[in-house]
Amino acid sequence: MKRTFCVAPMLDWTDRHERRFLRLISRHALLYTEMVTTGAILHGDRDRHLAFDAAEHPVALQLGGSDPRAMAACARIAEDYGYDEVNINVGCPSDRVRNGAFGACLMATPVVVADCVDAMRAATRLPVTVKHRIGIDEQDDYEHLEQFVTTVAAAGCQTFIVHARKAWLEGLSPRQNREVPPLNHERVYLLKREHPDLEIVINGGIRSLDECDQHLRHVDGVMLGREVYHNPFLLAEVDSRYYGDDHPVPDRHQIVADLLPYIEEQLRKDIYLSHITRHILGLFRGQPGARRWRRVLSERAPRPGAGVEVVEAAWAEVRR
Repeated sequence: MKRTFCVAPMLDWTDRHERRFLRLISRHALLYTEMVTTGAILHGDRDRHLAFDAAEHPVALQLGGSDPRAMAACARIAEDYGYDEVNINVGCPSDRVRNGAFGACLMATPVVVADCVDAMRAATRLPVTVKHRIGIDEQDDYEHLEQFVTTVAAAGCQTFIVHARKAWLEGLSPRQNREVPPLNHERVYLLKREHPDLEIVINGGIRSLDECDQHLRHVDGVMLGREVYHNPFLLAEVDSRYYGDDHPVPDRHQIVADLLPYIEEQLRKDIYLSHITRHILGLFRGQPGARRWRRVLSERAPRPGAGVEVVEAAWAEVRR
């Protein structure tokens, strides 16, 4: 599985509807779920958290947790559900995650992460990967990053997805942690130079495919999050540019046409229209009629009983 281009796991954003939509634009970009905690999988509604459409492949499950036995159990379940990879969240800085002893705070305890990797690899044939920061709080020099990666790699992890900002666990909100700490892409490049045997994927502040090209001179893969969410048609060139697949790329209107049957299917399952349409607001970004498209969907999709006719009305506004 090639991780040349990945779409980041984003809480409340990269749900199954978003991933199904993005797959209409790119066949090959690796998609990640939202972070799902081990507790939600082991004690909650498993299908609600894990079920996905086969069209979403390749797709990876991101897990939040720090207990090796629970992580191993969830890795086995991920394999049973048909995921292509299981990823450990060592990057989220929120209070809720920190209070659960997982996320970015685990960078301070690399042995715990290594124990999770070891247990998960024993439990599943899936690749076990780690997504982490370049540091946390005052532990933000290269030596700490190197120690973390070396320790976890010794447990058998071969792929590290590195968010090129450190996380402040006190004083900054999760949103501020995506914007305030300065980016340090060079540190990720150094990590790759010193560990040529590891697969290093860079994340953080990447906003265009041209920028991706620059990063891919130094690392093995790139991961984009918010930029893809707000400008999803950015994926239209990914397959030809990074995967050698020159299949005809559907235009934005064909993507809407292809999505309508999925929307109708979900509505029959009593899914609210707005749960799907919130993900497609940026499809016509930069195009004539984009504002009308967003307005119709934003105003009418949340109404009780809203159906596929709302999407058709928004689409008509773009075409007129």
